[in-house]
Amino acid sequence: MLCPSVKITNDWQKKKEIHRRLHRFYRFFLCFLVYSAFFYVPLHAMNEANCTQLLEEHGIKPTANRIVVLKELVKALRPVSLSELEYKILSIDKSNIFRALTLFKEHRLVHVIEGGSEGVRYELCHSHNHDHDEDLHPHFYCEKCQRTTCLDYAEIPEVRLPKGYEKKSANLMIKGICPDCQSKL
Repeated sequence: MLCPSVKITNDWQKKKEIHRRLHRFYRFFLCFLVYSAFFYVPLHAMNEANCTQLLEEHGIKPTANRIVVLKELVKALRPVSLSELEYKILSIDKSNIFRALTLFKEHRLVHVIEGGSEGVRYELCHSHNHDHDEDLHPHFYCEKCQRTTCLDYAEIPEVRLPKGYEKKSANLMIKGICPDCQSKL
């Protein structure tokens, strides 16, 4: 289904819109394959050596606490809040988890997603560029189960800023009810 905000007036425009969406999906899929091949190990099965390598590639000194936090982020497969990480990681206190997440953010190892019910959430960044985040994508927040889901296949629309403004990041949170919760209604 095409985006309702895009007005299609003829077949040529319809084909162009379909081509644009397919191109976006294939670009995401190709990035996923390259990223997976780069680590060789599935992300959910990363061991300590893989975590150490990933931290060092981002200019972060690998410590025991940082490796534990990174492993939990990898296992999550979705954006998680600080309280969720604190619940899963009983061996590290909240302040040390927060310090690790702040360091990860500074080195572009995680995205910080604002919105939803619990304030910010964190997710592993799949960007290969350490200077700027090329992995920006929208997220969906379910108002019923309060879970945040990545919409990796979609892009955040480009917004032209007035002269003198500089974009640092973008965050798009779509709120509604997820398919799992809709099926329970």
